[in-house]
Amino acid sequence: MTNSINKLPNIKVIVGATASGKSAFALSLAQKIGGVIINADSQQVYSDLRILTARPSPQEEAIVPHKLYGTMSANENCSAGVWLRYAKMEIDWARTQNITPIVVGGTGLYIKALTEGIAEIPDIDTAVRAQATSDYEEMGKEAFSERLRAIDPEFFERLRVYDKQRLVRAYEVWLGSGKSLSWWQSREVAAPYPAAEIEITKIELPREEIYRRCNARFEQMIEAGAVDEVRQLMALNLPDNLPIMKTIGVRELSAYLRGEINLEQAIELCQTATRQYAKRQMTWFRNQI
Repeated sequence: MTNSINKLPNIKVIVGATASGKSAFALSLAQKIGGVIINADSQQVYSDLRILTARPSPQEEAIVPHKLYGTMSANENCSAGVWLRYAKMEIDWARTQNITPIVVGGTGLYIKALTEGIAEIPDIDTAVRAQATSDYEEMGKEAFSERLRAIDPEFFERLRVYDKQRLVRAYEVWLGSGKSLSWWQSREVAAPYPAAEIEITKIELPREEIYRRCNARFEQMIEAGAVDEVRQLMALNLPDNLPIMKTIGVRELSAYLRGEINLEQAIELCQTATRQYAKRQMTWFRNQI
């Protein structure tokens, strides 16, 4: 006679572009199956911008358990590796309790880390990250790129877009760990869970409908108090290199609060940036998932 083995619940993953309705879908699913929702959005992990990051409301969070929402402060850096460590803890706990974990979010690197694994790159100290950004500003993009090319030539062989964020990230890893980003990424990694235990659902809508939703949602954010959120964030005087400062709306609404542009201009800039972000997400999920 063969002993029966209790099978752990599969991990359900809900992905899609911003404003596609992922959170509402996940909430409905969690209610039906008694699941726990685990955040996989790189901005919703922060406690300071509930409105601007479209975090579930307190009322929604009270309906079913929500994990990794608003759990980090503005001055912290949540990388894909950091997120994966916390997400695994929540996923593993839920499964041992026979509760289905429902991972929901639009941050592609987080989803990829969950499904494929990620190199264990050490956490980089905030002061080191600030130094990397300062070096970029002082040297300029061209000189900075040449210095980084000498440090990590393999990085440039793979690089398709030479933007500041990617360049500074590679530099700060070398500065903080003494080894290049390519060295860390070349180390063998294993997927945290077997592919058969992960069920992925993509929420896909026509592009024009996503764009319409992006525009409407940002107007709703303004009505809900997004400007006051940014005003409170500005009062913290945080360095610009922190992840939370890259949240869509922070730069634009900060410019409005400083009197550099009017509110209508700020809203238009934010809506444009949100649509562009949604387009990148749709492309990423179409090619990667």
